[in-house]
Amino acid sequence: MSPPRPEFDPCVPNVAFPGHEKFVAGIDAAVALGDDQAVTCALRSCLCAMIRDPEVELPECVHEPIVDHYARRELYRSPDHGYSVVAMTWGPGQGTPIHDHSGLWCVEGVWDGELEITHYELLEQDGERFRFRPAGGIHAGPGSAGSLIPPHEYHTIRNTSPDTVAVSLHIYKAPMDCCSKFQPQSGEWHVRQDSQLPTDEAA
Repeated sequence: MSPPRPEFDPCVPNVAFPGHEKFVAGIDAAVALGDDQAVTCALRSCLCAMIRDPEVELPECVHEPIVDHYARRELYRSPDHGYSVVAMTWGPGQGTPIHDHSGLWCVEGVWDGELEITHYELLEQDGERFRFRPAGGIHAGPGSAGSLIPPHEYHTIRNTSPDTVAVSLHIYKAPMDCCSKFQPQSGEWHVRQDSQLPTDEAA
């Protein structure tokens, strides 16, 4: 007999997909640890396991890129713990400027394809001007996961492939509806811009 389907509240993102209950139970157990370091460490292990688990399949929509921007599809928001799960779909060449996570911890895992992730160190600030320097980067492939805990949250993500779509899954402490993006000015200096982060339809 098939397990019961989860109940869906139309006001809270909760997209059905194979392995949904197993996926949520794993995240819930990690988030219940409470301490940011413990939570993100457990979530990295959980996410790596879920990516490799044949019983967990993300909905088909997450494999569909959007031409003019990388897609952000919120798949689940926990009514008990408040965390948010967002699938991002990166078309060839799509990526982000340097940005922060509005003070929220995040665990990010690559589901399909490969992403170039570069971390940045904040060297100094002058009003709305910020001076950054690259502090290491990786080419992350399927099954890999990393975490960001403020204040060490400045980074970029890019799909450098000319012809392959990449999919990543992001678990945030709470829904991330906005962030700061940093646009290049001169040399290592960037200008901060407030940015809203809308989500695309998930089904």
